[in-house]
Amino acid sequence: MQKANAIVITGGYLDTSNAKTAHGLIRGTDRFNIVGIIDHKHPGKDAGEILDKKPRNIPVFATIEDALKTSKESIKYCIIGVATKGGVIPETLHAMIKEALELNLSIVNGLHDYVSEHEELAVIAKQRGLEIIDVRKPKKFKDLHFWSGKIVEVKCPKIAVLGTDCAMGKRTTTRFLVEMMRKAGYKAEMIYTGQTGWMQGAKHGFIFDSTLNDFISGEMEHAVWSCYQEEKPDIIFIEGQSSLRNPSGPAGSEWIVSAEAKAVILQHSPIRKQYKDMEFYPAYLPSLKDEVSLIKMYGADTIAITINTAKMATEEARKYATSYEQELNIPAILPLEDGLEALLPAFEKLINESKK
Repeated sequence: MQKANAIVITGGYLDTSNAKTAHGLIRGTDRFNIVGIIDHKHPGKDAGEILDKKPRNIPVFATIEDALKTSKESIKYCIIGVATKGGVIPETLHAMIKEALELNLSIVNGLHDYVSEHEELAVIAKQRGLEIIDVRKPKKFKDLHFWSGKIVEVKCPKIAVLGTDCAMGKRTTTRFLVEMMRKAGYKAEMIYTGQTGWMQGAKHGFIFDSTLNDFISGEMEHAVWSCYQEEKPDIIFIEGQSSLRNPSGPAGSEWIVSAEAKAVILQHSPIRKQYKDMEFYPAYLPSLKDEVSLIKMYGADTIAITINTAKMATEEARKYATSYEQELNIPAILPLEDGLEALLPAFEKLINESKK
């Protein structure tokens, strides 16, 4: 896949969880070559330093014009790198998108609010021969799949990377797991279920929250089955969305029931007590013990806990990890700080058992 040069706009949210699309692209993408981040709060800095104190040679610019003047490379795309509440395009972001189009940049948009349906923006794009890629636009009916049972043909292990809430780091952990297994010499693949996974270049998947409910199970099955048929992987990791008990959008059962994932990696933030952006509502994250039990009732074993350490000192996170290991008798790991190699023996066991 040849990478196209792109900048990412974050509108001042680069250092917040609202910029999780940008964060994923900063950590790595096989689809785009990210040559700059546009964030007026952090110009002159390295985007990696802001994200997790790891330099990645991706500069932050105050404006789109600054990026175009400074970059030695021709830039083709402007990617919207934030997830707004309700997926809408606010006026400030609308203005930046308009500016990007007027500077002859095509747009990649992962929000529910389609840029192609904003008449003013669509007209500019058409006049200038530019692309508008609304990643979340639903598939046409003829391209959708019902669940058929063909998932039984997939013989390799399928691992669901679930979480106890949204914005928990499930996609990042999924990508790290794939990279870790490939480094160990295995053919590992990721099933993307969100817009950022597509932007990062994953070949197989679908956009979960843009799929008609009747087809979610079938699209999940078809993505996994297609991946198995075309790539012949040793192991498949499926990116999770939301959580089993999130009132605003419960998800997770399809990964276990429809995709027959018999093993789960569960991502959790020890310090998060209520669901993201729902502090007004009396719903609280369950204990890990209860969530592991619920996953077991659905038919899968939780084989490890991965910890989101945002807003935590590393030592505090390690103490939580130790307590979870003692309580649940499974590994609890800090992916960003320690990597995921400790899980390799468990995956190798699953792969070997699948070949018997």
